[in-house]
Amino acid sequence: MLSSLSKLTPEQLEEIRSLEQKLGKTLLSFSSYDVVSEDLDAEEIAALQALEEKLGTMLVAVRSLSQNS
Repeated sequence: MLSSLSKLTPEQLEEIRSLEQKLGKTLLSFSSYDVVSEDLDAEEIAALQALEEKLGTMLVAVRSLSQNS
């Protein structure tokens, strides 16, 4: 299972912002996905790391649990 920041509608974001103001706290919304990490060979890892460096982000290769066999 993997979690990442949620994709929210403008209405959902407004509800979160309202609660943030009420609480005086910053909130993050996460969603879970039924995936497992994918096996990569050295060349694939190098390509992934190069793109991570270029984009300034982290990438994770995954497959859905239904493809786990």
